[in-house]
Amino acid sequence: MDYEMTPFEKEMEQNLIEMRESLLSKISKSDTDFKNLVGSGGTGDSVDIASDDLATKKMEAIGKLDVGKLNAINQALVRIRNGKYGVCAMCGKKIPEDRLRAIPYALLCMPCKRKSEH
Repeated sequence: MDYEMTPFEKEMEQNLIEMRESLLSKISKSDTDFKNLVGSGGTGDSVDIASDDLATKKMEAIGKLDVGKLNAINQALVRIRNGKYGVCAMCGKKIPEDRLRAIPYALLCMPCKRKSEH
C-alpha cells in the first residue's frame, strides 16, 4: 500500500524537487567550468597557474558542498515517500513546519540540532 501524502508533504516534495533540479543545473554548469579550467591548463606564467590552482580548489570545495546538499535533498524525498518526513532523526518528535519550510531537508528538530553542534 502506498503512503498517502499530506498537502504539506506534497508542497515540500515539490519544493525539494525544484531545489534538486536547480542544484543539478548548478553542478553541471560548475562541472563544465571545471573542465574548461582544467582543459586550459599548462599555459601562462606562474601567477596564472597559481590562480588556476586556487580556482580549481575552490570549485572542488563548492562541488562537495553541492553534492552533500543533493544527497540530503534526495534522502528527504525518500522520507516523504516513506511517510517519515518531518520526524527528528534523534528524538523522534515532529520537526515544526516552519523549520521544514526554511530547510526542507532538515533531519533534526532545533533542540537536537543544537545538541549535535556541541
